[in-house]
Amino acid sequence: MSFEVEIKFRVDDHEELAQRLVGLGAVEGPRDLQEDMYLGHPSRDFGATNEALRLRRDGNTNRITYKGPKLAGPTKTREEIEVDFSSGPEGLATMLKLFEALGFRPIALVCKTRRSFSMEHRGHRVCISLDHAQGIGPFVEVECIAAGPADLSAVQEAVLTLAHELGLTDVEPRSYLRMALEQPKT
Repeated sequence: MSFEVEIKFRVDDHEELAQRLVGLGAVEGPRDLQEDMYLGHPSRDFGATNEALRLRRDGNTNRITYKGPKLAGPTKTREEIEVDFSSGPEGLATMLKLFEALGFRPIALVCKTRRSFSMEHRGHRVCISLDHAQGIGPFVEVECIAAGPADLSAVQEAVLTLAHELGLTDVEPRSYLRMALEQPKT
């Protein structure tokens, strides 16, 4: 069982942060457009249980992600299960149709551009994402995957210390989904 350990920050300037990351030895990855379709369960309120089910289109790649309830601690930590499925828009449409046939319903679409960096920090591979979520704003996520419960404390420490070294201070505890749902309807 693996756990996603992340912390999100509001930021004003991605470029300055990108320069700091490169200075620390981070390697820049691809810039992507991600579309995340969040699904509501037919008989369980994921908002109340702090879970999420998401279909993600990342370029031509598609994956489904289940995020378990948040665990206590200084970071957003939760079990994460991801599975790739058929690529392209047809694969995404088919998977959505399957879930709708099972009673799930789309509740929000979050579109974002993501500029990714990765680096070793305190013995862990940390991913840093410079995101611009459409209609929500610019953010930075510092994330690492813990292999299991025994690894959680060290991974949380790696994420928190890297965020501190990057000068990130404006923590945003809400998920993109939560922020999207809280946006005023126009």
